[in-house]
Amino acid sequence: MAEAVVGDDDYREDPTVRELQEKAAKLLGVDQTLFVPTNTMANLISLMCHCQRRGSQLLLGQECHLHVFEQGGVAQIAGVHSHPLPDLPRRTLDLAELERMVTRGLGSPYHPVCELICLENTHSSSGGRVLPVDYLRQVQLLARSHRVRVHLDGARLMNATVALHVPPARIVEHCDSVSLCFSKGLGAPVGALVGGPKNFIEEAWRLRKALGGGMRQAGVLAAAALVGLADFEEVLQRDHQNAQRFAKGLQELASPICSADLAAVETNM
Repeated sequence: MAEAVVGDDDYREDPTVRELQEKAAKLLGVDQTLFVPTNTMANLISLMCHCQRRGSQLLLGQECHLHVFEQGGVAQIAGVHSHPLPDLPRRTLDLAELERMVTRGLGSPYHPVCELICLENTHSSSGGRVLPVDYLRQVQLLARSHRVRVHLDGARLMNATVALHVPPARIVEHCDSVSLCFSKGLGAPVGALVGGPKNFIEEAWRLRKALGGGMRQAGVLAAAALVGLADFEEVLQRDHQNAQRFAKGLQELASPICSADLAAVETNM
């Protein structure tokens, strides 16, 4: 970090930030990415890009991070109406109920119109459960059939990648936008990014500025994020194995105070 080459990222002149954004875009299989301070901001920017009409509806799981732990920013800042749906045991959503809610507002003067579905992979409130690729594909097909977009809260996306044994782009290809946090499993002190099509990122850049997320010599932060991306597969695989060992140890203790469900320990939580 101390040796990072820096410039003014608010003018898109920081070479280390540009390097991070370009490498991340290639890794995620998206046109472009944008470096932002936090994943909460990345999620908020993404839904504001997708839901530009006030009162638009966002569908998401009732225990997902965006709904429970992000201060209700979708309502208080973006003017978006979020409708939480019950989470199934693996933290997927019931597809029939999802489609019912997507279509309820179509042509109705009474119901909000659904513009966006948000998924979280891995799912933090469930202890890092992983959403299967086939489920992501089914949600994508449902959404596209009704002209609704899908945003992936990928704060722990790389954990999902390692657990599923697929490249990140294989997960992201089923979504219209993605966020990725560098200060979770990737170990950087701060930072996240938004990924998506070129025109989406152009709008995201404007919203980052409006939300106070424009930074100057941000290369010192991007340098740490680059280190996190460099060997994430090896590091996170070891991280997951350690979590399994810890859970197995708890199970063998047979303690009345704490326990662990080994089948539910899919990543590092």
